[in-house]
Amino acid sequence: MDFNLDETQQEIRGLAAEVLAREAAQERLEAFEKSDAPYDAVTWKALAQAGLLGIVLPEDAGGAGLGPVELAVILREVGVRVAPVPVYASLALAAVPIGAHGTAEQRALLNPLTEGGTVLTGAYREVGPAGEIATTARREGDGYVLNGVKTFVPYAREAARILIPARVEGEGVGVFLVEPSAAIITGQPSATSEPLSRVALDDAGVGADALLGGTADGAAWDTLRRSAVAGAVAIASGVIEGALELTKEYTRTREQFDRALAQFQAVTMQISDVYIAKRALDVAVWAGVWRLAQGAADAEEILTIAAYNACDPVMKALYTCQHLHGGIGLDITYPLHRYFAWGKHCGHLLGGGEDRLDALGALVAQEA
Repeated sequence: MDFNLDETQQEIRGLAAEVLAREAAQERLEAFEKSDAPYDAVTWKALAQAGLLGIVLPEDAGGAGLGPVELAVILREVGVRVAPVPVYASLALAAVPIGAHGTAEQRALLNPLTEGGTVLTGAYREVGPAGEIATTARREGDGYVLNGVKTFVPYAREAARILIPARVEGEGVGVFLVEPSAAIITGQPSATSEPLSRVALDDAGVGADALLGGTADGAAWDTLRRSAVAGAVAIASGVIEGALELTKEYTRTREQFDRALAQFQAVTMQISDVYIAKRALDVAVWAGVWRLAQGAADAEEILTIAAYNACDPVMKALYTCQHLHGGIGLDITYPLHRYFAWGKHCGHLLGGGEDRLDALGALVAQEA
């Protein structure tokens, strides 16, 4: 069996790497961080012009109609460059479920996305374990009334629509396309420059056409949460890749006692630990998104393993990278701090290591 990316996927990776290497260079990132902008609009437009924002959009929305593996390829390159663009929010949290379950009118919301003309997002997290839904929706007249609180919602204020999963009385979990003006949005602390928000729904009214696909059978929510996890672990895979490359270069060129740091056995062993953590995550990420693309029953279990690796071993590996850099690793004028912050950010979105172990245990118990 060949586990390498196919020719199309390699071309997507090369194109994404080329665009992001040019647009998310160190000096550009420093300038962006001083701007107080929610995201780098120039890089966002460059990704759109390269056709990368349309990779996973359905063909009737001007996209290429590709799947989870191709999305992971793009998001991993975003992580490698820690590029401040709403690709995860717009594609993994919104475009994927809309493309898979939306009506023709709902999929039309994706058309401006191919040109970078809009931002979309979704609410994966609530207070409590990742993936649980307490938000409710009740029918009222020709529409629905939503109540509940979502947390860690990226780009909530900037988005044209927020995908809100909610339990519909007498039915199942549905996903609603909600305009930001219908919710109470409060900023939350973020480890990165990416804006996160608490989104409160207090008797928020929406029309019947806001229900994704017109049904609340849980299918759209399953797609959203699996895509949310797959996207976050793909970014984390890129983050640890970028941090490892930076650390390898530092230990290769930094000298102590007239010897490069990389020549000390203790340093070599610690770099090896970082590499092992990275490879373990990589294996789980690619296996998970491939199984997700195949519609395999074990896709969620593998993605949960990837999420645990992103939250625990990879975070410990990022601490090691900080340690090997010494004091400069904490300097915000040196790029390593971005990788550490992005790693923490992904861990928060995924729910943390212990939460992911609990989720994995529950999945294994279901199979017993």
